[in-house]
Amino acid sequence: MAEMRTTDLFPDAHQSRLHPAENKFHVGNDGKHYWITPPELYAELHAEFNFDFDPCPHPLPPGFDGLTCEWGQSNYVNPPFGSIIHHGKKTGPTAWVRKAIIEWQKGKRVVLVYPVDKWVLMLMKAILGDHGQVRNLGDVRWLATEDGSQGKGTGRHIACFVLEAVHSLDHVGWPRCPRGPVGPPAR
Repeated sequence: MAEMRTTDLFPDAHQSRLHPAENKFHVGNDGKHYWITPPELYAELHAEFNFDFDPCPHPLPPGFDGLTCEWGQSNYVNPPFGSIIHHGKKTGPTAWVRKAIIEWQKGKRVVLVYPVDKWVLMLMKAILGDHGQVRNLGDVRWLATEDGSQGKGTGRHIACFVLEAVHSLDHVGWPRCPRGPVGPPAR
């Protein structure tokens, strides 16, 4: 007897309610599952940030877990864009953002890339001004891990969030980084 899938019972189920193996962000529209950063883009970012650790490496070493291990001092994070099963539970991008913030609070640099709508980038730029550490990388054409072929892109802009290493706290407890306070804007 064939295995019953969520989509068999609920054909209109939202992607967030599906098991990762049934989720289009995990499976992909073209049958490819995982995507890596194009070498040119990585080289450009590495030249600026001098990465010493990748918590989402490819190929994934046996037993490696980027969500639970200690990260390096300068980290490049290209997390799964959809959900994965981690320790028996469905886990999504929020887990990677939480881990990135924890590592940043330990005084480490984190550069995380993730798709967002362009209006989000515009809003963040308006709020943060020229001091914002969010960059628009455009619609990156990721490379398939299965065969190295270039994908067609996500159809969304890829944001590059830069969390600079925290060196100290200011007088009200907001982290300071080399480019100034990270706390809320002055009112």
